Amino acid sequence: MDVFAVFGISNSGVNTAVNLLIVFLVVIWLALIYWTYADARRRIADPMLIGCATVASFFPFVGTIIYMIVRPPEYLDDVRERELEMQAAEARLAQLGYQLCPHCDYEVEKDFLRCPSCMRKLKDPCIACGRPLDPNWKICPFCEAEVNVAVPTTRRARRRREEPAPAGGAEAGTQPYPG
Repeated sequence: MDVFAVFGISNSGVNTAVNLLIVFLVVIWLALIYWTYADARRRIADPMLIGCATVASFFPFVGTIIYMIVRPPEYLDDVRERELEMQAAEARLAQLGYQLCPHCDYEVEKDFLRCPSCMRKLKDPCIACGRPLDPNWKICPFCEAEVNVAVPTTRRARRRREEPAPAGGAEAGTQPYPG
């Protein structure tokens, strides 16, 4: 009986071992292609990049090794979970009254009108009671004064400085002769 001889090996025992080794390597290669696809789906959001990583793994063993070098370090689920934890921590800090200056990131309290570090205005004071007001509020919650009411300003009317007309019908700018 004529058995397929790999590498010209005529010994049936050694030939069987080589054939099993080749089958094993092909199965490992196919498993690496699947693993690359599954891992790329968990780490990469772009379907085009997932396809590129999978196609690269068709180059036996080298493609998967290159993918392992350039793949993102985190799973997408871990990234989402970290972002949710950050949002939850920020919400807890906001409930405690911990705030940062939007200009210099210095810690400020919720009733500060100005940042003590950069001296920028954070909130406007109420006209009636002087407490800090949120810019979106229509009335002051402390004294019930209306917020965006235009304060009447007293503007002084500019008076035109008119010089009295010279006597004797002389034009302006000429002096009459004494006489």
